[in-house]
Amino acid sequence: MTAGNRKVEETTLPNGLVAVTEPMEHVRSVSVGIWIRSGSRREPPELNGISHFIEHMVFKGTARRKAEDIAREMDRVGGMVDAFTAKEMVCFNTRVLDEHLETVFDVLADMMLNPQFPEEEISRERSVVLEEIRMVEDNPEDLVHEMFSKNLWGHHPLGRPILGTAESVERFDRKTLDNWFRHWYAPNNMVITAAGNLSHQRLLDLIIPRFGGRAATENGFSETPPLPRAELASRSKVELEQVHVCLGVPAYSMTDSRRYAVSVLNNLLGSGMSSRLFQNIREKQGLAYAVFSETNHYRDAGMLTIYAGTSLETVEQLIRSVMSELRDLKEKPVTDEELRRSKANLKGATLLSLESTGSRMSDLARQYLYFGRYLSPDARIASMEAVTRQEIQQVANDLFRSDRIAASLVGSLNGFALTSSHLAC
Repeated sequence: MTAGNRKVEETTLPNGLVAVTEPMEHVRSVSVGIWIRSGSRREPPELNGISHFIEHMVFKGTARRKAEDIAREMDRVGGMVDAFTAKEMVCFNTRVLDEHLETVFDVLADMMLNPQFPEEEISRERSVVLEEIRMVEDNPEDLVHEMFSKNLWGHHPLGRPILGTAESVERFDRKTLDNWFRHWYAPNNMVITAAGNLSHQRLLDLIIPRFGGRAATENGFSETPPLPRAELASRSKVELEQVHVCLGVPAYSMTDSRRYAVSVLNNLLGSGMSSRLFQNIREKQGLAYAVFSETNHYRDAGMLTIYAGTSLETVEQLIRSVMSELRDLKEKPVTDEELRRSKANLKGATLLSLESTGSRMSDLARQYLYFGRYLSPDARIASMEAVTRQEIQQVANDLFRSDRIAASLVGSLNGFALTSSHLAC
């Protein structure tokens, strides 16, 4: 299929595995990603963190390779391999010169198909992950966002930490990891994407001998949409110099067409140096060094969050200033100049983010994981360009309601208590 000036090809194997490629003939590299249609969202409470733990463990050796062999083979060809776990996906990816694609793909496929989960490595990696959890506790910006997510989504899986908890991580053993791996790392739960100097057939010639004979598994998993809550929470950390603030509201899902209006609204509210939050809170009032807003979209939910760090003496003023900005977006349309600037910024960010093989590989995967098809950048930009001033005001009135705002604080609070009266907008 041709999407604008981009040629994207797709094949679905009989066992359900999806392969998608985009050739970039002007480069010498290839980026490949193996994406699992799972993540922390699909974990039961007692196994919270298992997706992330397995992401670590597949690097610890296979039936054919020790952990050191994996590292050496990648280094020998100048390749890189990385991985991450998110709420709704797990990704293993590599970038390498096109001439070494076969070598690197064999390593990556081996990790996806034949991990051993040795007991001694499980014990060692448990200590590593527990340190990672402690690192979040020691990082106030990470912690305040984690608290916010838990506040907003409550006991729903979206509210649980991707890393898991110390209690859940202690439960993982070889049998538990192996059972989870065998179920979710099946071909019908995989999307393999590649972008760079390769053909679609070349990728298929690598995939089919390794993955083509693998049987699909029964998914049998039904996701329940979350019911957001307007909860307030705070954590006192007397050693901190600042109070870290995260507040926000539930927003629209990845498949909701209104997400384009939210993207434009978020951009002019708190994304970039010309945004309202940056200009009014940092530049004019000097209340914060870091202040921004961002959006997260999931299959059936979403959220818009605002973060800032400030002193205890100015935290109340900062929160009231944020609320003032939200009220302003509700009460009057944005200016034509703001709208043009925001759309131009989003267009530039969208196109510039797709200049590398890695970013295009990731873009292909997210399109197929969420939509089952490829939506070109031109089509996405057209949807953003179609957003009107009235739509932004309508979305602002829909989202920014005092009874929907959740918030979290971390810092040396010295008796300061956040109440619903602070969040009136």
